Amino acid sequence: MGARKRLKAEERKEAMKSIAIAKLNNCPTSPRKMRLVADTVRGKDVFDALNILRFSAQEASGRIEKLLRSAIANWEAKNAGARPEDSDLTIREIFVDSARMLKRIQPAPQGRAHRIRKRSNHVTIIVDSAKN
Repeated sequence: MGARKRLKAEERKEAMKSIAIAKLNNCPTSPRKMRLVADTVRGKDVFDALNILRFSAQEASGRIEKLLRSAIANWEAKNAGARPEDSDLTIREIFVDSARMLKRIQPAPQGRAHRIRKRSNHVTIIVDSAKN
């Protein structure tokens, strides 16, 4: 490995110390419904986002709340001895991608059939500490 590559790798490694990532794969909710909840907490402080999700009526908010708690735990594991309350954790990125789609057949009148698409999604949360 050349000196330039090694320096770039060290920079990237140093930048990754302050962030934590959590992923939820193959969640059986449509991506559109999940994005509605994800948009409400994007860019917010972690603890404000937890309060928003806890009192939200949507079913997807419970799953994102659990995923956010996992991201906080991942951040705590990376930064031993640091408390999330003191380090201004924010949700830097949250995005929802579509996952596999289960295709089913619904019987219709006169011998026809309609396609039913049961959608699922992948959610990724990146938590970053503003204070370094």
